[in-house]
Amino acid sequence: MVEDDRQLPDATPDRDYDTVSELPVGLSPADRPKVPSTLPPQGACDAHLHLVGGKNDFPLWDHRIEDPVPGRGFEDWLQLLQTHMTTLEMSRGVIVHSALYGEDNTVTIEALRRLGESYVGVGLVRGDVTDEALDKLADTRIRGIRVNEVFDAPLTWDEAKPLAHKLAARGMHLELLMTAERIADLSEQIAELPCDVVIGHLGWPDVNAGPDGPGFGAVRRLVSEGRVYAKLSALYRLTSAPYDSAQPFVAALAETPERCLWGSDWPHLMLEGAEVPDAGILLDRFFDAVTDNEARQTILVDAPQTLYRF
Repeated sequence: MVEDDRQLPDATPDRDYDTVSELPVGLSPADRPKVPSTLPPQGACDAHLHLVGGKNDFPLWDHRIEDPVPGRGFEDWLQLLQTHMTTLEMSRGVIVHSALYGEDNTVTIEALRRLGESYVGVGLVRGDVTDEALDKLADTRIRGIRVNEVFDAPLTWDEAKPLAHKLAARGMHLELLMTAERIADLSEQIAELPCDVVIGHLGWPDVNAGPDGPGFGAVRRLVSEGRVYAKLSALYRLTSAPYDSAQPFVAALAETPERCLWGSDWPHLMLEGAEVPDAGILLDRFFDAVTDNEARQTILVDAPQTLYRF
């Protein structure tokens, strides 16, 4: 762990830069994103962040697909998160518990304690989670529970369905990371859930097939009918920079701005071959796709306030 924050690279951008290749030597975009060309409105929320520690800081899940980055601990990641938020001028954040830790939510709960009331969380649980455990999560500002079918995680869709009424009773939502085709297959069941539902990462569509491709129509319909929220996030996992092929998907969902959220997916874990993005560029691309100022305000400020209750 870095014991003196002066040992970390300067995290304050001294100039604007437009591409990852222009970053100073030794820095990654997760360390120091570019200043976005357009700044968000006051009270903006990054609705998809992760917080990790060093390998020995918190208990890791036996079935994880990777270890935390070596050489950095929890305190370092806290500092880098604050740099990320300051650079993007985001006032509020949602810490989505990483599958690296399985159903042990300690790292996320500690992050929320340290970061304060302007941050809330989304946790991971097993299907046999107790009412007492859900109460504890709700009391620590965990606002939702995630099902992650793209990467291994402790909770399956079939296990999550019976929990939905318990989540609703606690003002919690269910976040789903699954492919657009899978969402289409489950769309009727999703629409009938008693709790709020969030679809992650644009519904993980096949961007090469375009917005009319398999499954995405169901995602768009669930959003437009007010059945779910959608996160306009993780373009870099679906296509390569400058993410042009993902822009029509963002624009299509943003036609229902009150049901959309924006997230950076910082610090970009479990890349599985994707290139590390620059969150400043990701925010620029959001503004390119969503040009209406009222829609921007709704997606970045109002919708997250409604869902997450900061």
